[in-house]
Amino acid sequence: MNIIEQAHHQIDPSWVEVLGRELDEDYLAGLGDYLSQLQALNKVVYPPTEMIFAAFEHTNFDNLKVVILGQDPYHGDGQANGLCFSVARGNKIPPSLRNIFKELDSDLGIVPAHHGCLESWAQQGVLLLNSVLTVEAGDPGAHANKGWECFTDQVIRVVSQQSAGVVFMLWGNYAQKKATLIDGSRHLILRAAHPSPFSAYRGFLGCKHFSLANNYLKSAGVQCIDWQLPSQKDDSGQITFEL
Repeated sequence: MNIIEQAHHQIDPSWVEVLGRELDEDYLAGLGDYLSQLQALNKVVYPPTEMIFAAFEHTNFDNLKVVILGQDPYHGDGQANGLCFSVARGNKIPPSLRNIFKELDSDLGIVPAHHGCLESWAQQGVLLLNSVLTVEAGDPGAHANKGWECFTDQVIRVVSQQSAGVVFMLWGNYAQKKATLIDGSRHLILRAAHPSPFSAYRGFLGCKHFSLANNYLKSAGVQCIDWQLPSQKDDSGQITFEL
């Protein structure tokens, strides 16, 4: 069984139902073989196999409220946990996530958590979707154009077509190109600069996407997202950031 064949055991059944035959497409099987070959060559691939489909494990399609799009996973040791912009507990908070926390504080008065794991968002219906679901250690973008984009683009299409009233947060030019896959008459599309330190001050900070999302959900009679992450301090009791 290759890595992709394990998807059926990791993905929530609600996603298996709506994605249907997409999970059995040849391009995914080929991608799974490619990843297995890398492992056989002792290449380090992130996130760990059991976390590759974490976005679809923690977020139920029937409870989907928000989609946040990223590009590919963190490529540092122990960082990636299968959720875009999220970092596994015990890691320093990366710069882009630090700016996301700054915007949350400015927008909703939410004090930054002591960790960067966004799992609680996913469990509330926030699909934290990277366009590419794997990466090689120290080599960002290594698995671009290997097949993942075909899969994740189809996920966006399925959400657009089979759900309604979902908030899509498209941060940066890469994510905003995915707007062509979304029916804007059925969903709310929010666009802003990427939260990276290189662009955050050109439109991400001050975008108020989190309050806009909750206002949209509330107007539809849907429970808002609690963007406050559960508190968890590191050994020193201090918030730590990756510089």
